[in-house]
Amino acid sequence: MSEPAVGETHTRVRTFEPADVETFASVTGDDQPRHTEPDERGRRMVQGLLTGSMLTDIGGDLEMLARSVEYHFLQPVYTGDTVRCVWENEAVDERPDGWDVTARVTFERVADGDDEPRDLVLEGTVEGLIRE
Repeated sequence: MSEPAVGETHTRVRTFEPADVETFASVTGDDQPRHTEPDERGRRMVQGLLTGSMLTDIGGDLEMLARSVEYHFLQPVYTGDTVRCVWENEAVDERPDGWDVTARVTFERVADGDDEPRDLVLEGTVEGLIRE
């Protein structure tokens, strides 16, 4: 494991599909009609925690043991939306067995085939330990 650094960023991009929403609803019990029944445009609202779970892919790659995650949900995400999650280390404190890390995470809806964000849908902070 390489030493984490302040300012280091990690990015993931995901397009949410109806099957993602159905599976999450089945696993968690969050099966409200807004998630299971398509709206007038044929979309389903993606569960907020499913959107937020994108950061676990990054945390897994970093082998972080999360202590806390704080989210601020700003706008809904719908099936067919592509979301980019950006993780940026804000604080890294060395300890005998690794590093305490605090990272800011942002989730932005992006247009298909375009890296320019359209709108911020979720933001938050994750704190945890990365062991050496």
